[in-house]
Formats: sequence, C-alpha cells, structure tokens
Amino acid sequence: MERENSMEAAKAAVLRAAEMHVPFDGWSEAALKAAVADSGIASGLAAALFPRGAVDLALAYHQAGDAAMVERLATADMTGLRYRDKIAAAVRFRLEACTDKELVRRGTTLFALPQHAAEGARAIWGTADAIWRALGDTSTDANWYSKRSSLSAVYAATVLYWLGDDSPDHANTWEFLDRRIDQVVALIKFNAKLRDSKISKALLAGPLKFLTAIKAPVTPDDLPGSMKP
Repeated sequence: MERENSMEAAKAAVLRAAEMHVPFDGWSEAALKAAVADSGIASGLAAALFPRGAVDLALAYHQAGDAAMVERLATADMTGLRYRDKIAAAVRFRLEACTDKELVRRGTTLFALPQHAAEGARAIWGTADAIWRALGDTSTDANWYSKRSSLSAVYAATVLYWLGDDSPDHANTWEFLDRRIDQVVALIKFNAKLRDSKISKALLAGPLKFLTAIKAPVTPDDLPGSMKP
C-alpha cells in the first residue's frame, strides 16, 4: 500500500508540473519530458507511470478529474434534488474539476487523432460509469449499457459546448446540459416502459432473448475483499 501511495504521489506531481507545459506543447512527449524534469521524479519511475508516454499522461489527467468529481459528489448535499438534477450536478462537477480549459482542449485534439480515438472514447465512457456508480446505479443488464452510452454522448457534447462558452459562469453551458439531461431521462423512462410492456416481454422471451444475457462487466470494486487484486 505504501508503494502504491508513493506511485500515486509521483503521478500527481508530474501532472501538476505538466499543467504549465500542456497549454503550449499539448499532451506531447515534450510536455511530459518537461513535467518530469520540473517535478523531480526519476525518469525511470516516470516511464513506469506513463509507459505509453504522453497519451498516458493525458489519460491520467482525465482520470484525476473523474476522481475529483466523485469526491465532490460524496460530500455534496443533494437532499431534495430530482434524479435528473443529480446527474446534471455530477456532469457540472466533472467539468468544474478541470483546472484549465486549454488542458481539456488539447486533450480533445489528442483523442481526435485516429490512433487515440478508442482511448478517448473509453475515457468518456469511464466518466459516465463513474457518475452512475457514484449516484448509486445498480443495474447489471442491458440498461447498464444504455445508461452509460447515453450519458457518454451527453458528456462529450457538453464538453465541446463548454470549451466554446464564454458566458458568465458558463451559464449557457449549464442550460445546454439541462436540455441534454432531459434526453437521458427520457431514454431511461422509455427503456423502463419497454421492459414492462407485453410486446417487449414476448420479444425478450423469443427473438431478442439474447438481450437478457447481457450483463455489466465485473470491476474490482464489485469483488469481495479477499478477491480484489
């Protein structure tokens, strides 16, 4: 555990140092090299922390934002909020966890490249999954995927809108987000009605039976303590 904490501390140090270089050099090898030098982290340790170089540095920044969002959600008072407002708050918290728009803009550019597009998509999916888990989602069937795919689309669209928004306190972004969240909620309600309808039950028992076999993937957090890696 001590070694793990040491590794995380070293990664955080490199990320903090990178924030000064990425706006100028992008999420590049040049930015990573400068960040490692500024942080004082040994080059060998940095290579272990970011084995694929700059793309792992960018992913680490994204994951740090997810972690900050989850931490804020854990302490936020959401008493009386509708579920759709909790989702909207989570997305807002995630965007507010970004220390500099330019870092996100540079990341968007990096993950738009064909060789990194899959990693970018996985990162956004991870954000959506983190939000649903933090809000207590326990679905394990096909609904697990539909919730995350719809929220991934909303999050990606909101990020792009936010990057170009210069309204006071990003008011236009939050209005845009509210409209998109309504679409997510509508989809969830539609799926619930569909599952309960006689026609869908007949289809799931027949030609669409394969859908009932879809299960959410097991993550380390789902395993009993003795089985966790």
